[in-house]
Amino acid sequence: MNKKSMWSLKLNTACIVLIPVAIGINYIGKLFAQTLKLPLWLDSIGTILSAMLAGPIVGGLCGAINNVIYGLQDPMSFVYAITSVAIGITTGILAYKGMFKTIGRTLISALIIALVAIVISTPLNIYAWGGQTGNVWGDAVFASLMAKKAPLWIASFADELVVDVFDKIVVVVISFVIFKGLPKKLTMLYQNNNQIEEI
Repeated sequence: MNKKSMWSLKLNTACIVLIPVAIGINYIGKLFAQTLKLPLWLDSIGTILSAMLAGPIVGGLCGAINNVIYGLQDPMSFVYAITSVAIGITTGILAYKGMFKTIGRTLISALIIALVAIVISTPLNIYAWGGQTGNVWGDAVFASLMAKKAPLWIASFADELVVDVFDKIVVVVISFVIFKGLPKKLTMLYQNNNQIEEI
């Protein structure tokens, strides 16, 4: 991607195919975490991978569509579309800045993405769930802090922090491994938008 194409709204064939694949990966990750009752969400692997490949616009779209689909079963998922869009956009910008070239930079990127998710999700959690996340580990921290008379926003922030940092490190590393394992011919489709058919 060159500077001109990073924020391009033109979707080529490769990007259009990528979006449903990424949403499917998100769903599988979430189902896997729920089935095994993991203290993670694993629901943004596809969003992050799509942003690594095709940039912030496609990443943001994947995040938004993902939550709209979840929202058909759980209306509160519509609210968290804001977080998913931010994750996709942040990842796309970091990818553009070369932050996924090494595992060290990838881990730093994971922390940045986690921070973005935490800052956006905390007020949403307070609005929707009284500050909790619904995650056993995080909510245990929340309950402990509230029992010690900590302010609600600090307890909620800590709740989200405990879950999101771990989740985003795992998710970003998985996405990084998949990305590095993809054939170069495939990744080049997204880096040379002007050389392939656009829809």
